[in-house]
Amino acid sequence: MFRLVAAAVGALALSIVSATAQPYPSRPISLIVPYPAGGPLDQVARVMSEHMRGTLGQPFVIENVSGAGGSIGVGRVARAAPNGYTIGIGDVGTQVLNGAVYPLTYDVMTDFEPVALLVASPLLVLSRSSLPAKTLTELVAWLKASQEKVSQGFIGSGTLSHLCGLYLQQTIKSQWTFVPYRGAAPAIQDLVGGQVDLMCLAPSGSSLPLARSGKVRAYAIMSPTRLPSAQEIPTADEAGLPGFHLSFWQAFWVPKGTPKEIVDKLNAAVVAALADPGVRAKLTELGQIIPDRKEQTPEALAALRRAEADKWWPIIKAAGIKPDQ
Repeated sequence: MFRLVAAAVGALALSIVSATAQPYPSRPISLIVPYPAGGPLDQVARVMSEHMRGTLGQPFVIENVSGAGGSIGVGRVARAAPNGYTIGIGDVGTQVLNGAVYPLTYDVMTDFEPVALLVASPLLVLSRSSLPAKTLTELVAWLKASQEKVSQGFIGSGTLSHLCGLYLQQTIKSQWTFVPYRGAAPAIQDLVGGQVDLMCLAPSGSSLPLARSGKVRAYAIMSPTRLPSAQEIPTADEAGLPGFHLSFWQAFWVPKGTPKEIVDKLNAAVVAALADPGVRAKLTELGQIIPDRKEQTPEALAALRRAEADKWWPIIKAAGIKPDQ
């Protein structure tokens, strides 16, 4: 009897050792997208995961877990086992801004290990087409002279489209009215119709085509470099507001405590994907800018998260921004 028990215990121990000795990854990986399917984050997640599947030899199961500004899906990543089989794609909103807006059950700064920065989409400064200012310098002068009657649309409290206006007010030392919207479609519709004067939006979606058609006016891209897919639009630096930069960046994260060797393996798969011409072409078509190789490390992403928190949290708190009801 003793021999049978010993043999059973030995077999169990052997199976545990065998299981833990399996190379990572040895089964499918869950990729949590904290927004509905079809949006910018979801599109990037699908482009990246398709290439990474080939590199890592395992499929990615994409789960769209939306709600509360992305905090529900991000919370799911925070609570997952730190074994590399649940990773999250997040943006500046979910991984930085929400920390100053929402009462979260996790800490955006300490509960996630950075894997890699994927892409960035700097915002466009847009206005209704009938607005008299033709350049960014003229727009600033018009805003200062007309601030009592200016209205700026934004999508969601504490989002980049909201902070863009607050940042612009702080930069040029002026004030005007903000008009909240629950989605990009009605906001853009009102900008085209002239119901609001100003808006900051990513070039993905309808904003860039509308600017090219003349239905709205694009003054500048809030980036140090011009957008590859819209070289005709100057940077804010070139147009008269040096350092006026604001970008909707996206990145991969894993739960705190995920072993470094797993983080490094995921990072290597990201780097390989971002170096692939086919992947780069697809991301560029989506209006995204691919970061330089030196910006694709976990350390660079951690530094970006810290810098963005230092920049935006004081502005959010000074404005008393609360979650949308």
